[in-house]
Amino acid sequence: MMNKDPESITSELKAVHEDLRLIPAEIIVVSDWVRMKCRYGCDNYGKRLGCPPFSPTPDETRAVISEYRYAVLARFKVTPDPKIAAKHSRRALSSSAVKMQNTMAELERAAFLAGCYKAFSMSAMPCALCETCVIEEMHKKDQAIFPLDGIKCKNKEIMRPSMEACGIDVFKTLTNAGFKPEVLKSTKENVEIYGLILLD
Repeated sequence: MMNKDPESITSELKAVHEDLRLIPAEIIVVSDWVRMKCRYGCDNYGKRLGCPPFSPTPDETRAVISEYRYAVLARFKVTPDPKIAAKHSRRALSSSAVKMQNTMAELERAAFLAGCYKAFSMSAMPCALCETCVIEEMHKKDQAIFPLDGIKCKNKEIMRPSMEACGIDVFKTLTNAGFKPEVLKSTKENVEIYGLILLD
């Protein structure tokens, strides 16, 4: 149990990042199809420890979320740099992802210190804390990869899986929380990325 009410915790977390929204954990949607998008649509599949097949499965995620009553969504707005060519826009977004992933780690720590001992954060997008993940380095050397190789992560203390990697339907969850997510049609459009902290 939290020592303080969830609204007070959320107010405290705003000292780390202002754009937060408290939600009931029951509105978080986990769907099996989300991992299919990772497996067949993302070139980071199997190359990052925060991505499938290393991240929790949808069934594991459902079980974990069922143990929480509240969560906080953190919104990060990214303005595209007009000087960056469209083909390099993903790299520019990765630098924003690093800032967001570090902030999510700070938010998780702040929630823990505020009395939410179960606090756990999830990020957005593939982990970008390292230029090349240790798993990808092992792939390049044709080394066999085993489940326990996750302990080789160079940023274990702050690396967390993304919501989508865990099977969370981010669009539906955001809609349930009162946001209006949209599919972006151009690299020149402003981007919003979201993190999630499970509180209690």
